[in-house]
Amino acid sequence: MIENISYKHIVESINDGLYFVDKNRIITYWNSAAERITGYMAEEVVGNSCADNILTHVDDEGNNLCLGGCPLSKTIEDGKSRETNVFLNHKNGYRVPVFVRANQLIDEHGQVIGGIELFTDMSNVEANELRVKELERLALLDKLTELANRHYLENEIEARLHDLSRNNIPFGVLFMDIDHFKTFNDTYGHNVGDKVLQLVAKTFVANARPYDLYGRWGGEEFVAIIRNVSSQDLEKKGNRIRALVQSSCLMHETEKLSVTISIGVTMARGNDTLDTLIKRADDHLYQSKQAGRNRITID
Repeated sequence: MIENISYKHIVESINDGLYFVDKNRIITYWNSAAERITGYMAEEVVGNSCADNILTHVDDEGNNLCLGGCPLSKTIEDGKSRETNVFLNHKNGYRVPVFVRANQLIDEHGQVIGGIELFTDMSNVEANELRVKELERLALLDKLTELANRHYLENEIEARLHDLSRNNIPFGVLFMDIDHFKTFNDTYGHNVGDKVLQLVAKTFVANARPYDLYGRWGGEEFVAIIRNVSSQDLEKKGNRIRALVQSSCLMHETEKLSVTISIGVTMARGNDTLDTLIKRADDHLYQSKQAGRNRITID
């Protein structure tokens, strides 16, 4: 579709992902930035429908937009340009936040021949790479997931509690556990279990603010420390990350494996210690498990 060499060079040099589709939403062009952001090479996607388990955009509640609400599809139909924040599916299964812009694709006769979508990676990849290097230097990194380890999390909670008592800076904790994790290990082996842990960890990192801290507490348990947040915002954050994990998937041979997490959510209180805060979050996590899993419980 791109025949002019100089124009193609410009398109290939931009940092944003770009792809073209025809009127049936079959992908006809896929630039190098799209390869980098999604993990899919052009030869893997060109000629396929954009809804064929490639990007499968979801909103922040985990709703699949390919089944209704696709901005590119709507733009092809009515000609109205659209901009929105969505979460695309990386080839490795985790969700990446992107800002998308959709427009019609018109030929020289003014006829609609498809659509074009430009998407910007909104994850904090560079900030996380710096954090990983620093944690590695200080031996505070969980090697498998590249998240902070438990020792670092405990120190950080102590520091945040100090800020809360001295400067009244609020923060909350998400205590998270992968549902039925033992089943993954028993059914598919520990190698797949490790990939599940990495999938969940990458979903956390890709959707974290620069000052949020996610770490591995131990086994299949994770803790997030969320600063400068209200109880309502913390609940929304917990539900959002739960929905994004639920909408992710891991390909194992020809089988698509889904994973969910249960979460215990609590705001830190002025009289809290590390032990009381974690115990309350853990109690809420237990309630989420008892209530059927794949949900959050907040005080």
